Amino acid sequence: MPVDPPRRASSVPPAVQQTVRDLVEVSPVLVELGRRFTAAGHQVHLVGGSVRDALLAAESAGAPVAPGDLDLTTDARPEQTLAVLRGFASSTWNTGIAFGTVGAEVRGERVEITTFRADRYDRESRNPEVAWGTSLVDDLARRDFTVNAMAVSLGPDRTVTDPFGGLGDLLARRLRTPGAAVESFADDPLRMLRAVRFVAQLGLTPDDEVVAAMTELAPQLGRITAERVQHEFSRTLLNPAPRAALELFVGTGLADVVLPELSALRMEIDEHHQHKDVYTHSLTVLDQAIALEVADPDAESPDLVLRLAALLHDIGKPATRRHEARGRVSFHHHEVVGAKLVRKRLTALKYPKDVVEAVSRLTFLHLRFHGYGDGQWTDSAVRRYVTDAGDLLPRLHKLVRSDSTTRNRKRAAALSATYDSLVERIAELAAAEDLGRIRPDLDGNRIMELLGISPGPDVGQAWRFLKELRLERGPLDPDEAEAELLTWWRSR
Repeated sequence: MPVDPPRRASSVPPAVQQTVRDLVEVSPVLVELGRRFTAAGHQVHLVGGSVRDALLAAESAGAPVAPGDLDLTTDARPEQTLAVLRGFASSTWNTGIAFGTVGAEVRGERVEITTFRADRYDRESRNPEVAWGTSLVDDLARRDFTVNAMAVSLGPDRTVTDPFGGLGDLLARRLRTPGAAVESFADDPLRMLRAVRFVAQLGLTPDDEVVAAMTELAPQLGRITAERVQHEFSRTLLNPAPRAALELFVGTGLADVVLPELSALRMEIDEHHQHKDVYTHSLTVLDQAIALEVADPDAESPDLVLRLAALLHDIGKPATRRHEARGRVSFHHHEVVGAKLVRKRLTALKYPKDVVEAVSRLTFLHLRFHGYGDGQWTDSAVRRYVTDAGDLLPRLHKLVRSDSTTRNRKRAAALSATYDSLVERIAELAAAEDLGRIRPDLDGNRIMELLGISPGPDVGQAWRFLKELRLERGPLDPDEAEAELLTWWRSR
C-alpha cells in the first residue's frame, strides 16, 4: 500500500552522491553483491545505519569510511536472495527469513539482506503483520527515523534515495520520523527509547512532534519486554555523553514506566542545599564518573557498572527524606535503602546478576568514606574499606570522587585531599600486607583441631571471629591467633 507523500523530501547534492558512490567502492563485498543482484534482475540497496554513519563520517572527516554492519534491502524474495548468494556466501542463515531477512557471511563480512516490506503492526502484541513490498520508498517509510531512511543503490548508477529528508536532518542534527511520529511510536514503542539513544549516540535533537508523541505514548513502553528495554537503555548509557538523552528519557515520562526511581529524584533537595535537586546532582555525578573512567588508562571504558552506580547511587533518598530542625533535610541510611532498590529494579530489567550485585554494592558503600570525618583512618578502617569493596575498589574510588558536586571550591578541595590521603593509606598498608585477600590466620581444619569440634556452625562462628580479629589488628602469628581463639571460645 503506497505511503503518504514524503515530508521534507530532499534532492541529494552531487557531492553527497559522490561520497556514497565512494562508500560502496570501499567494500568489495558490496560491489560484488551489486553485480550479482543486478545480473539476476533485482534491485539491492545499502540502507540504514551504514549510510547514516558513512555520511556523518564524510561530513566530519571529508572522506568516506568502510561501512560496519552491512544492512541491505532488495525487491528479491528470500528464496531469490538465497539463490543469488549460492556459491558466493561462505554461509547463510535463515533465522529471520519469516520477516524476509537472509543472513550471510561473505569474505569474512556479515550481511543481512531483507526483502522490501510494507508491514502493518498489531498494536496489542507489537508484532508486525509481515507483507512484502514492491517499492523502495514504501520500505524506507517503515523505518524509525528519517536519518535511517536513506539508501544507496548497489547497481551501476549508485543512486542515493532520500525521500524523507534524512540528509538534511542529519546535517541539522534533527531527529524526525518519516511519517507521523505518533503513528510510528504506536506501531513500535521501542522506537521511543531509540530516540533517546540517538540523542546520546549521534547528538541529534528531537523535533517538537517527536517529543510530543513520546510524551503522549510513554505508557506504551510497558508493552516492550524488559530485555529489550534494558538493551536500549544500556546502549544509551554507554555513549560518551548520555546526559541530554537521560533528560529526554525523564522529561517525556519514559523513565516513569521503566525506571521510576530515577524520575523520583526530581525536587528531592539534598542535605547540603547545594543543588536544585538530587536528580540534577545524579546527572552531574554521572558526568564526572565518565570523565574519571575515560581518563584512567587502566579502566574498562565504557563501564556500565560504574555508570549505573553513578546514576542510581542516591535512589534511596526519596524514601528516607526527613525534615529536620532549622529547615534541614536528612536522608539517613539512604545508601541501605538505595542498595535494595537498585537490586530490585535492575533485576526487573533483566540485568545480569553480576551487574546487579556490583551496582547494589557500590550504592551501599558510596557513603562509607564520609563516615571517617577528617581522614584520620586507622589501619582497621582501611582494611575494612578495602575488604568490603573487594574488586570494586577502583570503581568505588571513582564513584566517591564523582559524588562531590559542591560549588564551594574550598570544600571540594578539602574532600579531594581527604580522599587522596585515604588512597595513600591504602597503598601504604597494601605494601605491608596483602589487602586483596584478608583471611583469618587459622584455617578451618586448625580451628576444629584446636577447639576439638566437628564441622558445623561453631566452625563458621570461630572463622568469623578470627576474620574480625584480622581486620582489626592485622596479621597475627599462629601462636597469638590460637591464644585469642581459645580465649574467645572459653568466654562463650
